[in-house]
Amino acid sequence: MTTVELKEFLDEKVILYNNCDFIESDPVQIPHLFTQKEDIEIAGFLSATIAWGNRKMIIKNAHKMMDLMGNTPYDFVLSHSETDLERLENFVHRTFNGTDFASFIKGLQHIYKNHGGLETVFTKKDGDNGKTINLQNTIHEFKQLFFEIPHHYRTQKHISDPLNGSAAKRINMYLRWMVRQDNKGVDLGIWKNISPSLLSCPLDVHSGNVARKLGLLTRKQNDAKALAELDLKLRELDANDPVKYDFALFGLGVFEGF
Repeated sequence: MTTVELKEFLDEKVILYNNCDFIESDPVQIPHLFTQKEDIEIAGFLSATIAWGNRKMIIKNAHKMMDLMGNTPYDFVLSHSETDLERLENFVHRTFNGTDFASFIKGLQHIYKNHGGLETVFTKKDGDNGKTINLQNTIHEFKQLFFEIPHHYRTQKHISDPLNGSAAKRINMYLRWMVRQDNKGVDLGIWKNISPSLLSCPLDVHSGNVARKLGLLTRKQNDAKALAELDLKLRELDANDPVKYDFALFGLGVFEGF
């Protein structure tokens, strides 16, 4: 398949999957429940954090997270009491438990009260150039800020660090949700100060396998080096919006068994 043919093929798959029908089977539906900016970004962050494993269970447990916060995530993050956090004790999604959930609430409160909120933390500028810096470096810096308050050590594993070799699938997916706005109804696009051209593909077993079959990826592991390789290829196909191809790669793998 030539580069032109590959682009045409993937563009068709983007159109097929990047529409509102995608939402009903994807955890992106959770932030879509809200209208206030801070509710959307917190709901999205928590939902993306537990987005591994069975998709139906991810969605079920993400709804449970919202219920435990009274379906007012921003208010809960800012104003919770220790008694409120006790309600979270029995929450479990795979290895993410109630202790982790409470630590995340405290970390989010710290981000909003002391660092200007999630969008501000991710919208770092590169000195006088005024350009947003490499988002993989920004994810590393975000993790440092998030955990600079007292926390349980076990909870650190639930935010991946690209500088430690991780593809950081879940947090890259979260950034796609917050940044991309193409009026197709899936990604929310509420963060206006980060260019979609800087986003990285949420690389997982499905998108990785499809990318290898299509010749977009040669590295066998789904790690930071593989992500960098895939990003370069996707930017060749569309420099302005490379991560739209996540819909094609994921859809081909999950829905078509490509």
